[in-house]
Amino acid sequence: MFPSRSIAPSLFSAACLLLLAGCDNADNSHQNAQQPQASSAASGFDRAATEQLLHQHIKILASDAFEGRAPASVGEEKTVVYLIEQFKALGLKPGFGDSYTQSVPLVELTAKPEDGQFQAFFTKDDEKTGLDYGSQIVAWTKQERVQVEISDSDIVFVGYGITAPEYEWDDYEAEDVTGKTVLILVNDPGFETENPDLFTGKAMTYYGRWTYKYEEAARHGAAAAILVHQSEPAGYPWAVVQSSWTGPQFSLVSPDGGSSFAAVEAWISEQTAQTLFAQAGMTLENAKAAALSPEFKAQSLPLTFSATLNNSLRHTQSNNVMAVLEGSAAPDEAMLYMAHWDHIGMDPALTDDPIYNGALDNATGTAGLLALAKAFSALDESPRRSVAFLATTAEEQGLLGSAYYAQNPAIPAHKTVAAINMDGANIHGPMKDITIIGEGQNDLQDLLTIAAKQQNRTLSFEPTPEHGYFYRSDHFNLAKIGIPVLYTDSGTDSRAHSRDWTLEQNSAYIDRAYHKPADEYDPDWDLSGAAEDLELFYTIGLDLASSNDWPGWKDGSEFRAARMETGPQPKDSMK
Repeated sequence: MFPSRSIAPSLFSAACLLLLAGCDNADNSHQNAQQPQASSAASGFDRAATEQLLHQHIKILASDAFEGRAPASVGEEKTVVYLIEQFKALGLKPGFGDSYTQSVPLVELTAKPEDGQFQAFFTKDDEKTGLDYGSQIVAWTKQERVQVEISDSDIVFVGYGITAPEYEWDDYEAEDVTGKTVLILVNDPGFETENPDLFTGKAMTYYGRWTYKYEEAARHGAAAAILVHQSEPAGYPWAVVQSSWTGPQFSLVSPDGGSSFAAVEAWISEQTAQTLFAQAGMTLENAKAAALSPEFKAQSLPLTFSATLNNSLRHTQSNNVMAVLEGSAAPDEAMLYMAHWDHIGMDPALTDDPIYNGALDNATGTAGLLALAKAFSALDESPRRSVAFLATTAEEQGLLGSAYYAQNPAIPAHKTVAAINMDGANIHGPMKDITIIGEGQNDLQDLLTIAAKQQNRTLSFEPTPEHGYFYRSDHFNLAKIGIPVLYTDSGTDSRAHSRDWTLEQNSAYIDRAYHKPADEYDPDWDLSGAAEDLELFYTIGLDLASSNDWPGWKDGSEFRAARMETGPQPKDSMK
């Protein structure tokens, strides 16, 4: 899960697996334009066998031997070999021509804070306040240089750092920040006020994502972009910043060598931000309050920022892995399942346990992908459309593998019927509900509602829409090119325990194990609920692969226009 790097939902809302119950037969089609139907049987999906298979795959993928599955590492080599072996054993065809892999060109930049090779400080009236790497600031660059340096850059507080004409909002209005350092709040104004008329209220928009904020700062010519970390609006503690943005940082190779990015991107801790604002004669609380108004104007602070980052630089490549079950009648059209195989890798500085095993995040989702591939390969006859299984790389580095695939899709966007993304499975047993992430986006939600009823489950809505989980995992890049996507959490209403119990388990995972070496496989995990979710995924995917239906985006979705440009028109869709 990309915490932004991806915390996917409920496990902090970590996005789990989902599927939908019900396909009648290969000729079943959603003929009712107003009421999508899901079929009634799960076509022999074996939950018990799937549960055992999940345990087997997770145990292997999250083992120490795979070294945390970092891109461009020995761990990647082992992971890719394992995935290809599994796909071949199932008789599935390569997804990229005659290859199971798609090479993803990456540049790896690693800041070197040790031995005085990192310096960062604020200055006021010739008095410097040094910043400690890790505890006070985490900084990096996406420019392909072994050293970047910023000297006495003026600091401008730009509120939430948003330029959104549709909301009549521009935090950069009439402020030239070229060559300056912008200080930015995380999330968006609707979060603090919960005012439904301000952006989308408490639910985060893409404008609240850290990725957007760095991009927008660069578009305005900033030399450095610094986000103020606060656990509640960010959705994760400072420890996640420390683990996720230190060590090797990957970007897709770009023609300009990354020069379009700000020279320095960084987070500072909340306490550090409070000190900074105090030096400017302000308070963080008052600055946030001012930023909540559409009348807010960017404010120059009487301080400067300086930083020197020394980096090791390596051009490398990682791999997306994809296999396909070829359709019997329309092989050029495909239903797509996806999960990211990568995690954070190793940190030799952690002498007790240096391996970020990434068991829940995302060996569970990858295992689910393999389990679905096995279920589909066991069909007596292939469905009329193809079914593809995509394991992406570098999700933890900013959804890079899926971004590259979206730019270079093996199956064109207008031929991809829908995609289901799995990022963190249910390890707590069967649930009475299943949670939709990105409520009201597309027709797949309607199918999920109908299918969940066949498992005597209900559809619930994400409890923390302010964390913006819909924008935090690989399906987001496919949505941007118009492909309808389904992304869920496993639910919280435990059949064996209680909702409060599940929420406590999820919270404990975030505090103890999320993006930490403690995210390790536990043979005592109850994966029966994960198998139940996979049955949903399987049946709705089989239903779509066996039909002529084209699920579409709902009116008001920001992704509908992309589908309308190149994809099936309304007369061809389920709407």
